Amino acid sequence: MSETERRYTKVPVELRARSDKQRIGGYAAVFNRQSSNLGGFVEVVDAAAFNASRGDGWPDVIARYNHDDNMLLGSTGGGTLRLAIDGTGLDYEVDPPAARADILELVQRGDVRKSSFAFRTIEDEWGTTDQGFPMRTLHRVQLVDVAPVNVPAYPDSTAGLRSLAQHVGADIEEVRAMARQDELRRFFQRSDRPSEPKKQTLGAAARIQLLARKQSPYQ
Repeated sequence: MSETERRYTKVPVELRARSDKQRIGGYAAVFNRQSSNLGGFVEVVDAAAFNASRGDGWPDVIARYNHDDNMLLGSTGGGTLRLAIDGTGLDYEVDPPAARADILELVQRGDVRKSSFAFRTIEDEWGTTDQGFPMRTLHRVQLVDVAPVNVPAYPDSTAGLRSLAQHVGADIEEVRAMARQDELRRFFQRSDRPSEPKKQTLGAAARIQLLARKQSPYQ
């Protein structure tokens, strides 16, 4: 299994009121929507990507503000974090402790507006978009955490590039160099297509003879 990766979604995080409690909720991931450029490729989360984690009961998944270990908001193990999958994506709802009332206020004021999730890849697939841009599809992942975030960090593409290097059988440094040049699509260009036959060209003398034959009344 690969190292931990982080992604964020542009769907707004929100406050959800239940009885006398306020909770933080939103979509940590949205299915079948192309991400922004992650460093030479885009990514799509398949609708079945989290099924393995859900089938295991979402083990050891936590919610942290800005993915900070010192800002724990809730956990599935403690029953303070609830996760659900629907037709849109992975929805989460967390009950922050009283000591994190400031995070509730930040969400309410709109200072914290995005959500993010951390995962480890179990199975992915590489292909291209309709425009020929490299695209990675996450088919099975292990969910690590979900997080309301105020400033989404630029996603580290290292793990994704390692996956691509393995997929195409290339050296990771070569893949990184191609990514820096925005040339990863070259790994997906077919080289087995037969080359088109070269057009035959005629020399000057041959062209004059051919023209004379065409103009001759005896041809």
